[in-house]
This record gives sequence, C-alpha cells and structure tokens, in this order.
Amino acid sequence: MGKNLKEAMKMLEDSQRRTEEENGKKLLSGDIPGPLQGRYENGCAYFHEEEREGLAKICRLAIHSRYEDFVVDGFNVLYNRKPVIYLSAAARPGLGQYLCNQLGLPFPCLCRVPCNTVFGSQHQMDVAFLEKLIKDDIERGKLPLLLVANAGTAAVGHTDKIGRLKELCEQYGIWLHVEGVNLATLALGYVSSSVLAATKCDSMTLTPGPWLGLPAVPAVTLYKHDDPALTLVSGLTSNKPADKLRALPLWLSLQYLGLDGIVERIKHACQLSQRLQESLKKVNHIKILVEDELSSPVVVFRFFQELPGSDPGLNAIPVPSAAPSAIGRERHSCDALNRWLGEQLKQLVPVSGLTVMDLEVEGTCVRFSPLMTAAVLGTRGEDVDQLVACIQSKLPVLTCTLQLREEFKQEVTATAGLLYVDDPNWPGIGVVRYEHANDDKNSLKLDPEGEKIHAGLLKKLNELESDLTFKMGPEYKSMKSCIYIGVASDDIDVSELVETIAVTAREIEENSRLLENMTEVVRKGIQEAQVQLQKANEERLLEEGVLRQIPVVGSVLNWFSPVQASQKGRTFNLTAGSLESTEHTYVYKVQGSGVTPPQTPTGTRTKQRLPGQKPFKRSLRGSDAISETSSVSHIEDLEKMEQLSGGQEASEANSPERHPGTPAPPEAEPPGAVQDGAQGLQDDRLQVEEPESLR
Repeated sequence: MGKNLKEAMKMLEDSQRRTEEENGKKLLSGDIPGPLQGRYENGCAYFHEEEREGLAKICRLAIHSRYEDFVVDGFNVLYNRKPVIYLSAAARPGLGQYLCNQLGLPFPCLCRVPCNTVFGSQHQMDVAFLEKLIKDDIERGKLPLLLVANAGTAAVGHTDKIGRLKELCEQYGIWLHVEGVNLATLALGYVSSSVLAATKCDSMTLTPGPWLGLPAVPAVTLYKHDDPALTLVSGLTSNKPADKLRALPLWLSLQYLGLDGIVERIKHACQLSQRLQESLKKVNHIKILVEDELSSPVVVFRFFQELPGSDPGLNAIPVPSAAPSAIGRERHSCDALNRWLGEQLKQLVPVSGLTVMDLEVEGTCVRFSPLMTAAVLGTRGEDVDQLVACIQSKLPVLTCTLQLREEFKQEVTATAGLLYVDDPNWPGIGVVRYEHANDDKNSLKLDPEGEKIHAGLLKKLNELESDLTFKMGPEYKSMKSCIYIGVASDDIDVSELVETIAVTAREIEENSRLLENMTEVVRKGIQEAQVQLQKANEERLLEEGVLRQIPVVGSVLNWFSPVQASQKGRTFNLTAGSLESTEHTYVYKVQGSGVTPPQTPTGTRTKQRLPGQKPFKRSLRGSDAISETSSVSHIEDLEKMEQLSGGQEASEANSPERHPGTPAPPEAEPPGAVQDGAQGLQDDRLQVEEPESLR
C-alpha cells in the first residue's frame, strides 16, 4: 500500500520537481510519499484511527526487538528484567496509563522525566536528569526500553532537545519516538534545527487530519525497522485487505489538496501564529510563553500584573521578600482574570479557536493553535488583528479590577454588617455577604433568611443600571448566599458601591422583619379586639338592664324611654401595633393620624450625580483631586466648587426655582429689604451646607 501511495504522490509532485530541477535544486527521494519526501528516509507507515494506537504498536515492536524470548516465555522475561518507558512531564495526559493498559505492563514501568527548572524552557525535558534516571534503572537491573519526546508539547508547543536525546538513546540502546504538532513544519522549506532532528528518530506519529482540517483522516506512524516478521507480530503490518484500506481517506485527501495545497495550509497556520506573536510582544501586561520557538505554530499567552516587589525583567516573578500569602492571592486573582479574558475573547472572536488551559507553573493561560483550528474555522490575518484589538481593549479593565480588589476589601472590612468573602476563583472586584441579625457566623449550612435578603439586594442592584455586573451564588467555602461583583473600569467609586450595598441590604432586612411580624401583630390585635368588644357588650347589658333584653318588653320600654348609646368599635394601627377606639372617628367624622412611621435609613453620604451619570461613577468635577481610598475628600471637593460659584447661586436664589428649605420672599418689598432678604437667604444656605461638609 505504501508503494502505491508513493507512486500516486510522485504523479502530483512531477510538476514541482521539474520546476525545482530547472532552478538547480535537488529534491531527495524517499520511501514515504507526500511532503516528507527526503525528510524521513527508509521508513514504513502504519495508519490508525486512534492517535495513541501507533505508539502502542511501536512499544510492542521495541519489546520484541529487545526481548528475543518474549514470544516464547512472555511475561516471565519481563519479570526478570522490567522494561522502562520514559515520558516527559509535559506529555499529554493519560498517555502513560494508555500504554500500560494496552501492553499489560504495571504502572512502575513508567518513568516520568521532569522538565527544566533552572535553565531553558519550563516545558522541555531535562536531558541531564534523564541520563541520571537511565543509569539508576540500569543499576537496579531494569531495561530502558523507549523514550517519548515532544516536537511541540500538548500544552504550549515546546520542542524537546531531540538532537541530544537521540545521542543519549543511541548510547544506551533506547528506542526514540517523537510526536507533536511541530512535526507539521517538516513539510515546509524552512524547518528549525530542533524539529529537523526528529527525522533521525526511530519513529514518529503524524496527525494530518487536524492539521489540514480533514475529518475521518487516519493518523500515520512512521517507523524504521528491517525485520518484517517482528513488525507483523507487533501489528504494524497486516495481510488483511480491510487494514490496507485505512489509508484510502488520506490518499484521497492528498489527491484533492495536492502538495501545494498541503504546504499552503500549514504555512498559513504558521504565519498566523507568527503574526499574533509579533503583535503581542508590543502589548503591555501580556506574557508570551513560546518566545524561543520561532517557527512554532502554537502561541500561549496570559495577562499578568507586576507586584510592587517584583522585577519587571523577570516577568512579574515576586522577590523572596514578598509575603507568600500575597503572592498566592495575586496568582489566583490573575488566574481568574485570565480565565475571564479567554472566555471573552472566545465570544468576541469565535473564529480564532482559542482555548483556556491551566498550567502547573504559569497558571491559567490562553492558547492559540491555528494549525489545529484554522483550516476548519477559516481563520485569517484580519481575525488575528481583531483578536489583538480585543485584547488591548480588555487590558484596562483587567488592570483596574486587580487594583480595586484591595480597596474593595478594605472598604467592606470597615463597613458594619458586611463580610468580605475571599474567593480566588471569581474574576471581579470581589465577593461580599451581608450579615443579618439572626445570622449564625459559625454555621456553614444554607441560610433561608440570608438568601431572601441577598435575592432582594441583587434585584435592587441590577435595577440601578450601572456598568457593573452583579450575581448571587453560594459562598466559596459554605452554602451561604453572597453577592459577586464583576470587573470594573477605573472610574468606579468603591466607597459609594460598598455603602449602597450596606444601606440597601439593611433596608431589605428591616422591611422583611416588618412583614414577618405583621401576621403575629395582626393576630394578637384581633384577639385583643374580640376580648374588648366582648367586655364592652357585657358593660352595655349591665347599663341597659335585663328588661330591655326581653323581646316584647324591651321594644315597648325602648319606645317609651330610648337609650342614647354611642357606637363603639376598635381600629388597629399597623404602624404602632396597637388597638384604638373608633369613638373619635364617629364623633368628628375623621380618622386619626396615628403615629408617624419612622424614616427609612439612608446612607450617611449623599453623592451629587451629574445629569446622565450612572451609579458608582466618580464625578468629573474635581477629578484631579479625587483620592483613590476615600470618598469624603471627593465630596469636600464638590462642596468647595459649589462655594466658589457663589455669584451663580445668589442669582439662582432669586429665580423661581428655589431650594426646598428656603422660605418664599414677599411679593413686594423695598430695595433694601430685598437685599437684606437675599443676604439672609445666602446665610441660611451656608448654614445648611456647613453641617454637610462636616460629615
């Protein structure tokens, strides 16, 4: 089958080969058809549906090659000298477990090789440590069998030092297998030295389906081995016609695209990655994790904020003098914001094919891998420019939100009745919970009364139509309800926001108490009214006498001597919660005013909002003198600006629109009286503004 594919692809390459020969170029020929001509010489191909199946077959081939009696003795040979398979710590998850399950090997046969931690990339295999592991395994009587290297890790697309790994494998007789997305660049005319070294390995796995955007195309495992009997026993070759037909979808796809089409798609994906990488280097607060990979088709980036005690040259790595708790909170906050950034970018630019992932060292990052998505989604260069523009538009919001977190925490801590909830996974200003009177602080169970208060609070906050987003959900470590506040811009007044939450929650709690007590108060009032009415009826019987109660006698007696009885009843005052007599109502034909209800508590500070200004926004007046941590100074600045415009206020005092507390002047007064009245009016206004400034 490989021979037929070679002949078919040679027909497609004739035109390009003739052009290259005219230009004096030499094209190497090989046994593998397609764009890898001359890259992987003297190799064979195995086509499979599952991407990991080819590696499992290669492991069987390595076992048969190193254990000559494996066919006869089986597991006994492996028991006497256990094989070891070396995997990188950056390998795709579940690969080692899959190999052990397919080969029937115990998990101790796997050896995880750590990545570099001091020098080089954080996602490249540590070659020196690998050599130490190999020597230790040999001393323990184990057999180093196979090493799986990465030409483009599954997470960030980093390539291991395959050249040095090949030298190490040749020294100890280890089979070297390479896999990764960067192997697609072997089809291009320019290939990095690290990826080009993969052509010297013993086997490699290619996944042309995702690279070219072709569904139902099998993966290909290329390998070098001279013994056809061992390849047949390992399952890499088969005499069944059905197995040979696995290559048919790939062959038809190559026929359709042609060599130029394959190279163009891979080249386009690499150009998109380079375009995004070059653009992100010019954006502040964005860290790129693949800066050393010039030809990698994967770009991984994340938002970061430098701490006060960090070195900008070290990509916001805190110095040892910084508090570990502060570093941990900063890390969790950045992870939550990066997760929010990734979700926003996926919604704004869906054709970019972004994915959000969590890395062990860097944290939450956003990955752009056009080689796996561009062919299907149709990603273009304009989409990359739009993606960069969206990132730049979201950076001010992320930076401001991260800065306002500490201010929000301080304001909530200093406000009575509010509790700051530290939720590291929330991408916003913060989380707050209102503590009502019956709240059990030590309990972690669901609080129905608190949930009712927070539901009303959420409704009130959403009715304000501010730029902030509010959500209600359970607390991070308990089932109690909280209010989650989303990301914010730089003109948010945190003190006004916290005060509004506290005052609104207090109003809702008091109103709920009144409604809850209303039923009990009304029930007791009805019982008391029944008792009083029964007592009044008994008194009326004593006053009228027994004769008046006899039907016939009472009527005659009432006709001769009528009784002047007053109408008595009871009225229930809901405000005072007491019973009152209705005698005053029947006598004077008016209802009593009752007790005046208490005023609803409001905030201690009343912010003057400009026309069209949304809630929780800092005023434009006096913005240069606004303090970031105190809203009192902001109010004082507003009052100073109003006092400076005294002439304008004096003219407004004589206009029809007056201050509600200012008495109306008489209709006709002498000129001197008018001046005295205006002076007195101005004095009254200053007296009213003076206690407000003292607040």
